[in-house]
Amino acid sequence: MRVKLNALKNLDAFPRAEEHLLQKTRSGAIVSIVGLVIIATLFMHELQYYLTTYTVHQMSVDLKRGETLPIHINVTFPSLPCDVLSVDAIDMSGKHEVDLDTNIWKLRMNKDGHIIGTEYLSDLVEKEHTNHKHDDDKDHQKAHELGLDQNAEKMVKDVRNALANGEGCRVYGVLDVQRVAGNFHISVHGLNILVAERIFEGSSHVNVSHVIHDLSFGPKYPGIHNPLDGTSRILQGASGTFKYYIKIVPTEYRYLSKDVLPTNQFSVTEYFVQIRESDKGWPAVYFLYDLSPITVTIKEERRSFLHFITRLCAVLGGTFALTGMLDRWMYRIMEAVTGSSSRSVLR
Repeated sequence: MRVKLNALKNLDAFPRAEEHLLQKTRSGAIVSIVGLVIIATLFMHELQYYLTTYTVHQMSVDLKRGETLPIHINVTFPSLPCDVLSVDAIDMSGKHEVDLDTNIWKLRMNKDGHIIGTEYLSDLVEKEHTNHKHDDDKDHQKAHELGLDQNAEKMVKDVRNALANGEGCRVYGVLDVQRVAGNFHISVHGLNILVAERIFEGSSHVNVSHVIHDLSFGPKYPGIHNPLDGTSRILQGASGTFKYYIKIVPTEYRYLSKDVLPTNQFSVTEYFVQIRESDKGWPAVYFLYDLSPITVTIKEERRSFLHFITRLCAVLGGTFALTGMLDRWMYRIMEAVTGSSSRSVLR
């Protein structure tokens, strides 16, 4: 039995030296302290690396049907009063709906950007694209026949006063539209053609300068970037129409807790058309969107504990081996220096 135990001792990879054979030095203490600091720093770094989640992106065909697309908007028009602004949503399905499930508000702003009033936007309609024309011949003829009533005259006066006072408007809320290609735009298209002419004295005087505070197509997930957030387009002089061509990519974000957040991300291309005195159209801000047939799934994942232990052993073991080599080198250098000094003294 003793022979077997002695044979087992021969396999010991970590033999112990007796206490009186060990020699402690100052250089060894300094190297040990430095090594402990390095080991503690690397351990905290590896622990943080292990606890931090990372994301994996996957793509597949979008199979969603019959769902609505939420559009979150928050846009300020510093040069147009709320009374003249309207929001129209149009899709390519050709469906004509009134009283959409929407929550859109208009905030009256003074020239300093402070809120001076609130109004719920109830004139939002979704209509066929072919029927939506601001300068429609029938409406134009009817406006000439009827002229302006007292309410219209009062509106013209109020809007002119608001323009003179530098009043602006912030439009914000959520649109729920069909999940098909379409557009929504913010403009003065809701005005009677005669009223618009009386107020602005021509389409080229409609200043559609705007600041996009937020534009998104669903809830936000960690790391999302909406390219139009914070966009500012201020016109100096001539007016025109802004068109933002948006490509929407359906997205699912899966958290570590297995919760799924359906949303959308998008890319955008901007185009501006300057309006001329002879043009019949009126300036507006268009957001034309189309949906990608590919959906992106983003998954949160965490590194395995075995991976963490493997990296930790490599880091700690490498640091321990490196400090051991450094200690031996310093000991030999100190020994060589002290040895040469003692020999010179004896001479």
